Amino acid sequence: MKKLLFPLFAVLAFAACQNQSTPAVNMPEKSAATNVPEPDWARSAILYECNVRQFSPTGDFAGVRAGLPRLKDLGIDVLWVMPIHPIGVERRKLKPGDQGSPYSVRDYMAVNPDFGTEADFKSLVTEAHALGLKVILDWVPNHTSWDAEWKKTHPEYYTRYNGDFTVPINERGQPIEDWSDVCDLDYGNPATRKAMIAAMQYWLKNCDIDGFRVDMAGLVPNDFWAEARPALDSVKQVFMLSEWQDEPAHFNSCFNANYGWKWKDVTKDIAAGKQNAQSLDTLFRFLNGFYPEGYSQLYFTQNHDENSWNGTETELYGDAADVFNILAFTWQGMPMLYNGQEDGLSQRLAFFSKDPIQWKNFDKTPFFQKLCDLRHNNRALWSGKHGGRLEKIETDHDDQVYAFTREKDGDRLVVVLNLSKKPCAVTLRPSDLVVSGVYLSVFEASTVQLTKDMQLNLKPWEYLVLTNK
Repeated sequence: MKKLLFPLFAVLAFAACQNQSTPAVNMPEKSAATNVPEPDWARSAILYECNVRQFSPTGDFAGVRAGLPRLKDLGIDVLWVMPIHPIGVERRKLKPGDQGSPYSVRDYMAVNPDFGTEADFKSLVTEAHALGLKVILDWVPNHTSWDAEWKKTHPEYYTRYNGDFTVPINERGQPIEDWSDVCDLDYGNPATRKAMIAAMQYWLKNCDIDGFRVDMAGLVPNDFWAEARPALDSVKQVFMLSEWQDEPAHFNSCFNANYGWKWKDVTKDIAAGKQNAQSLDTLFRFLNGFYPEGYSQLYFTQNHDENSWNGTETELYGDAADVFNILAFTWQGMPMLYNGQEDGLSQRLAFFSKDPIQWKNFDKTPFFQKLCDLRHNNRALWSGKHGGRLEKIETDHDDQVYAFTREKDGDRLVVVLNLSKKPCAVTLRPSDLVVSGVYLSVFEASTVQLTKDMQLNLKPWEYLVLTNK
């Protein structure tokens, strides 16, 4: 679902691009360290978002199954499948040829017949598991379509606004008029909560999925998520991803990771020259103060919203795409690829209608394979509390070059990124950090002797990724 623009980050002052004074952020009291159960496999996991409608010429589960061995070879661990449920017809946003939004769910207990049957989906999960892949299902708990099965059989599950059914209500209690094709659910009704948990458990029990990516999780009360998590874990321990950045308490109620929306915004601005490398320092300090210790965010340069509504990776990042994908894999969270990135996806995939990816030669696959191998094999890059703390390496050009190191259990990584369109002769000044030594250059297949006050000549958007193993 396309995200809202929330007020939390609107008040952040990113010094690199702000000329006017900005109100201070009212920071919440720092919450305790994350304490939500987490599957062991999530620690080093790499996600891959699969838009079933566009992934293959057939646009179905069979088309996704055919691609599973390739995704395994790419280095993917978790297949995130966009919503698989039947799509509502009433009030559907339509143009000629449109099939509607997959986020307008008509029946939580059924499968979109365009994709196949429930048995076909179960086969997809079974084959993924056989390859060592996990599968998480995109879940839309805040609203349904206007012609949903629940609305016919249980109208009491739905919110009333001025006495009538309503489009979703935002966090300020106002109708989101642009979401005209969906109808808001009422979580003040215990029966709604019970039915939603049962629906989620259904897919865990019947198809053995491994968790959920939850659409607009912050529009559902957090005490529901605290109720839902143990009920889901009673079936099997799940991985939960929140598409929401503004609720630190999600990390103590239900979720293992949330969306790095602001990371995406800042990196796009740096690529466009609107901010510079020091903006990442500001963002890093804010995130570490806002979220509980051990938090993990999902980082990406493309997803279905970005690609469909804002542009391809080339449109959004240009020549900087590679360097920001490296940052997504090495910074401090969990990396994600959107289907087609491994092929240099150059098309904006339609959101409401079938528009299959025009697969070519998979030219970007070797690049992403190296990043996947690096994350799997270097514990410093694992997510949250399982990875190494990011330590900034100072340089004499911090406005242009972003350098850091991470270390965990003897595994160390050093990353130096020219985050500008200008060449740079830069000197590393690592203060008292112990980073000197011999490293393997991940993308050059050579060794590098790293010393204090080392000088580097970096081309525009050039990167150096060094590992000690």
